[in-house]
Amino acid sequence: MLIGGGVLGWVAPLVALLARGNQSPTVRAHAIAALNFQLIWSIIALVGWILACILIGIAIGFGAMIVGIVFGVLAGVKANEGQLYRYPMSASLIK
Repeated sequence: MLIGGGVLGWVAPLVALLARGNQSPTVRAHAIAALNFQLIWSIIALVGWILACILIGIAIGFGAMIVGIVFGVLAGVKANEGQLYRYPMSASLIK
């Protein structure tokens, strides 16, 4: 999320899903949850950056980037503990 300006947060979960998703159901569950969450917030960030020309988009873009980073780190800590993290403000786009 940070490197891509809030728009490329979905890349890492997709790579994890493609690399290890077929080998481990736990990795697949974590990667799908992260991918769904990051896709939603990447779309919100993209809309924010498009609306940056009217200044309100800057706040939306940075806000979406911060939400994606904070909840991504929290989920990573829970995954390291072996628990499945349930992302808030997420939709089930990928199953």
